Amino acid sequence: MDGDGALHREVLDRADVGFGVTDGDGVLRWVNPALAQILGVAADRVAGRSLPALLPGVPERPRSGLALLAPAGYREGHRWLEVTCRRLAADDAPPGGGSGELLYRVADVTAWRDRELEATHEADALRRAQVLGRMGTWEWHIAEDRMVWSDTLLAVFGFAPGTVLDFDAYTALVHPEDLSTVQATLEEAMRSGAGFSYTHRLRVPDRGAERWLECFGEFVAGADGVPVRAWGSAHDITRARRVHDELLALAEQDPLTGLANRRAVTRELERRLGAGGTGSLLLLDLDNFKDVNDLRGHAVGDRLMKTLAVALRSRLSGAQTIGRLGGDEFAVVLPGCSAAEAAVVADGLRDAVASLPLVAASAHVTVSTGVAEYGAGDTWELVLGNADLALYASKAAGRDRVTVYEPGHYADTAKRVSVMDRVRAALEGGGLALHAMPMVQLATGRTLGHELLLRLEDGQEPRLGPAEFLPEAERSNLVLDIDRWVLSTAIDALVRHPHLDLRFNVNVSGRTLEDEDFGGFVLDRLATAGVAPGRLGLEITETAAVTNLDAARALAVQLRGFGCRITLDDFGSGFGSFVHLKHLPITGIKIDGEFVRGIDERSTDAVLVAGIVEIARGLGLSAVAEWVERPAQVATLIGLGVRVGQGFHLGRPVPLGQILSADPVNPNGALSPPPAGAEDGARS
Repeated sequence: MDGDGALHREVLDRADVGFGVTDGDGVLRWVNPALAQILGVAADRVAGRSLPALLPGVPERPRSGLALLAPAGYREGHRWLEVTCRRLAADDAPPGGGSGELLYRVADVTAWRDRELEATHEADALRRAQVLGRMGTWEWHIAEDRMVWSDTLLAVFGFAPGTVLDFDAYTALVHPEDLSTVQATLEEAMRSGAGFSYTHRLRVPDRGAERWLECFGEFVAGADGVPVRAWGSAHDITRARRVHDELLALAEQDPLTGLANRRAVTRELERRLGAGGTGSLLLLDLDNFKDVNDLRGHAVGDRLMKTLAVALRSRLSGAQTIGRLGGDEFAVVLPGCSAAEAAVVADGLRDAVASLPLVAASAHVTVSTGVAEYGAGDTWELVLGNADLALYASKAAGRDRVTVYEPGHYADTAKRVSVMDRVRAALEGGGLALHAMPMVQLATGRTLGHELLLRLEDGQEPRLGPAEFLPEAERSNLVLDIDRWVLSTAIDALVRHPHLDLRFNVNVSGRTLEDEDFGGFVLDRLATAGVAPGRLGLEITETAAVTNLDAARALAVQLRGFGCRITLDDFGSGFGSFVHLKHLPITGIKIDGEFVRGIDERSTDAVLVAGIVEIARGLGLSAVAEWVERPAQVATLIGLGVRVGQGFHLGRPVPLGQILSADPVNPNGALSPPPAGAEDGARS
């Protein structure tokens, strides 16, 4: 026994588990070194001390099971202790122990317990992250055809936690239009062993709703290289997809009517042509619509435009796209319709307009229509041009009719192509030029800046004016290159002539407003050239700005923030002009020449101009009067508070080189009277 007792003592002394013996009152009689270390006292000084006092929470009597303690204030930080207590028989007593005493076993399980809690916390955090992020995980055991879904993902699917859902049941929920993409992606990933991803719509059962899921995953292969398991994640991106669709709709929607805008219509036509489809394009133009604005005001014109849009759309099917190209012009893409069938549709639209209870009979509105077929090999520019030629024929024949494009129109088409070829060759070979028209301080005659106007000087006959070639360029992407050429030429001139009094305004087409890279192009050119941004101004016509309101606002914000001047040209010619001032961060306006032409003869024009000037002054905007052709206009404008004007009486357009070689302080020189009947325009 002595040998056995010594052996027991040595085992207890070397054990990393604490053992202790107490009497019935919890007073310690003996502890081994491991328990003394846990208690923080020396083994030879525990006799007579209370175990509950040293280790709060220990069971005071024998009990089944374990007690898990986390004593506070422990010198080495927190500890998790596993405690057992049982009555000690006389034969079991350690050296110095007696019968009837209690034996405590205390094990430090801190590392294990901390790992367990950490795993629990991580699992809970993962679950919460999945809930908050609307995502979940899945596993597919291929051989068993068994899929394991996280509860969060099942909730996204519309199922209760724990629902059994095999692969076939899952694919049955995938939208039929997306199923082939999902299957093809999975087959390719199984073959190649690469990771995979796909996005698809999911039909939620019993809710009549759809969700968009973005899925990522990979396959795990066995020793023979055959996939045995797949796992991955799925993220519910329904909200993001809806926001994306809404933003896309806004970018391709006419703000007044809610119809597709020019960009959306041409893109749809281009998509149909790219897919090899056939069909027809209708181009509709409202007859006498200007009379409505003149007699009833722009507010009535806006309401009428909305009413017409609803009436036209109601006569078309879902597969037929109608859009507003701008102003009072509409377009309809009719897939699969021959020219004859399209003419029938056009007649129905014409009748719909004629039957509307519009404004007074003196402002009766009808619609003229051009029809052009499209097919393989056509471009959207060609189709639009053919429809435009047919529309012109309807107008020329008396309006309120439908005309189908015919091969007999080829001569006109050839002329159009010839014009485009000349402009393109001029752009590439140096046949374009800029003329400068002064903007003059009316009271002093001092030139404050110049508007740069485009001219075609390619030496060919017949000579083409801006009104003959610019509309053709604006129907195609060629105008994007033209606008960049004008801007670059203007900046190069400002670099060569750094006098701060030399300032230029350049015109920006409605098509360029849709070019998301144009603003960055302008800023890059200015920064590279080292030109003060205030020396350059951009002019945007009100009609173009309203047609592309979001794009115009984005460009104005970007360039004005850099210091460029932004002017709204032809102000007063569009619908709800004053409303647009709230939405466009511009620096100035140009009063439409129609208000200035008879300002010294008609009091109504003077009243309107006075109102425009007062509003511009209140908003901190500059105001320039166009079409100043007579001395009497100058006196009237000065009396109304207009400080700056532009027109042939103040200075005619001259080649830019002539301006650059003159005195930069007063480069316009002496004023000269205009030729009889002469007029100017924003891009003329």
